[in-house]
Amino acid sequence: MVTEFLIVCPLVFLAGFVDAIGGGGGLISLPAYLMAGIPAHFAVGTNKLSSAMGTTVATLEFARSGYIRLKLAFFSVLAAIVGSSFGANMALHISEYYFRLILLIVLPLTALYLLLNKHALNSKLADSAKLTVSQFVATLFISVSLGAWDGFYGPGTGTFLILTLVGIAHLPINLAAGNTKVINLTTNVTALAVFLLNDKVLILLGLTAGIFSIVGNFLGASYYKKFGSAIARPIIIVVLLIFFAKTIWQFVS
Repeated sequence: MVTEFLIVCPLVFLAGFVDAIGGGGGLISLPAYLMAGIPAHFAVGTNKLSSAMGTTVATLEFARSGYIRLKLAFFSVLAAIVGSSFGANMALHISEYYFRLILLIVLPLTALYLLLNKHALNSKLADSAKLTVSQFVATLFISVSLGAWDGFYGPGTGTFLILTLVGIAHLPINLAAGNTKVINLTTNVTALAVFLLNDKVLILLGLTAGIFSIVGNFLGASYYKKFGSAIARPIIIVVLLIFFAKTIWQFVS
C-alpha cells in the first residue's frame, strides 16, 4: 500500500509538470500506476482521477491567459463527452489480460510517435484569429475522435489534440492549446465517471496523487512561460525506459 504511493505520487507530479508544458503527461502517469502493480482497469480509472485534478489547474491557467473561446469550448465539450463515454465503456468490456496487453503495445507506439514528431511537445503560442465554420466542424470531429481515444486509453491525447487542432482544424496554436485543455479535462471527467460507476477507481490513491498532479501542473505552467518545452522529452524518455525495464524483468523472472 505505502509502496504504491511512493511510486505513483512522484511520477504523477512529473506527469503533471510535463503535461502543463507540452502534453504527454499520461505517458508518465499511467506507467506509474502499472509499475506500482495496480491492475490495468484500476490503473486507467485512478489515473483519470489524478489527471482530472491536475488538468483543472492547467485549464484555469489557460483560461486566465485568454486562450479559450467559450463558444468553441462549449461545443467541443459536448462532442468530447460523447467520445469519451464511448471509449471508457469500450475499455471496461475488455478483459484485464488483454487490456494490459493492449496498453503494453499501444503505449510504446504512442510514445515513439510523439517523441519522433518534431512538432510534438514543442509548441509556441501565436496570435488568435477569427474562426471559420470549417474550423468549428473539424474541431468537433477531433473532439469526438480523440475523446474516444482518451476515454479508452489516455496517454498522448493532449499532444495529439494540439497537433490535429493545428494541422487539421487549422486553429491558431494559442486556441489549440487552450481548447486542448478544455477537451482533455472533459474527457478525463467523463471517463472518470464511467470508471467510478463501475468501481474501478482507487479513491485514496487517486486523490493523493491528484494533489501531486496539481502541484506539478502549476509548476509546469510557470516553467513553460519562462523556458519553453524542451525538458518534456527527456523526462518522458527516462520514465518510459524504467517502465519497460520493469515490464521485461517481470516477463523474465
